Amino acid sequence: MNKLFPDQSDKHGGATGTFKQRKTLATRKEEVENIRTKFPTKIPVIVERYHKESQLPLLDKTKFLVPQELTVSQFLTIIRNRMHLGANQAFYLLINNRSIASMSKTVAEVYLESRDEDGFLYVTYASQEMFGQCTSILKG
Repeated sequence: MNKLFPDQSDKHGGATGTFKQRKTLATRKEEVENIRTKFPTKIPVIVERYHKESQLPLLDKTKFLVPQELTVSQFLTIIRNRMHLGANQAFYLLINNRSIASMSKTVAEVYLESRDEDGFLYVTYASQEMFGQCTSILKG
């Protein structure tokens, strides 16, 4: 059973720009409030491709409701499967476009540490080519 529940209301469609660019802060805060009320055990996560990324596909959705007990490693595996990546294709998940979370942390722990002012956790994915051969970064 897939433990990741994409929110059907935010498909990429033809929209351009990041989630933050497409929606006002007030709108995003209201969405999080509604999500947390309806799904108190789910973490609202926005997953977007790094803006200079060209090797990895776009996901069909950007907004996900993730079970709070899921580890970052499990979340990475689910994203990998949604992109239909081969075992030899490395990619990274960046939290708030700048740091990599410990693979053993739960999504809830990362959310408490790194959620945005709007209440969403922002995750960016990129291929190894975007970051070079940096050995300190964990592979997906």
